[in-house]
Amino acid sequence: MAGHSKWANIKHRKGVQDARRGKIFTKLIREITIAARAGGGGDPKLNPRLRTAIDKALDANMTRDTIERAIQRGTGALEGAHYEEVHYEGYGPAGVAILLECTTDNRTRTVGEVRHAFSKHGGNLGQDGSVAFLFNKTGVLRYPPGASEDKIVEAALEAGADDVVSDRDGSIEVLTSAAAFHAVVDTMGRRGLKPDLAETQQRASTTVSVSGDDAEKLFKLFEALEDLDDVQNVFSNADFPEELLKQAS
Repeated sequence: MAGHSKWANIKHRKGVQDARRGKIFTKLIREITIAARAGGGGDPKLNPRLRTAIDKALDANMTRDTIERAIQRGTGALEGAHYEEVHYEGYGPAGVAILLECTTDNRTRTVGEVRHAFSKHGGNLGQDGSVAFLFNKTGVLRYPPGASEDKIVEAALEAGADDVVSDRDGSIEVLTSAAAFHAVVDTMGRRGLKPDLAETQQRASTTVSVSGDDAEKLFKLFEALEDLDDVQNVFSNADFPEELLKQAS
């Protein structure tokens, strides 16, 4: 139950970009609203998805009042835009597969913006199912460098996690099935092991090595997609050289 992960730096880079653009609150509010509506109601004790969304919002220093208003919009106690979850698939330079998770109150607007970003930066929006089969929804708990790997592995085994992997920077990831994610988060928390990131991600079963001009084009495409208000997450099967990831971060 050990190994190496190349995913942490990619995900970290996206988090830095979101914070820099001031987009993170918008994305978190939408996730809270959808979780309150679709995940089992507005009580986080009974709604694991909502509980996770609230934890992420608090970690980002969102106020309790803002969180509560988002919950109320989700449950219908307050009026607001009706958001739904949609997914889009496509290809970028070098044939890299890209999977988008979006929230929208206007599908026509969203697909138009997504298609424009793909075409402007050397990609193509694909049909449903064109790349989704390459990805698996995975629960991810990330711990910072210096965390006790022995304690994390022991607790992860008890919690029913699938794997524990380490990154070159010393961070540690606990990987779970999507179904077991919330239970693993709760168990690790009871053991005093609160991760600095806990979320579900779409992880590719195979990767495509990308460098040079293709890598630069892909970075620009990812940035254009991530900058869209309706795009919550951008996932791909691109494998970038470590030096490029450092430059991009």
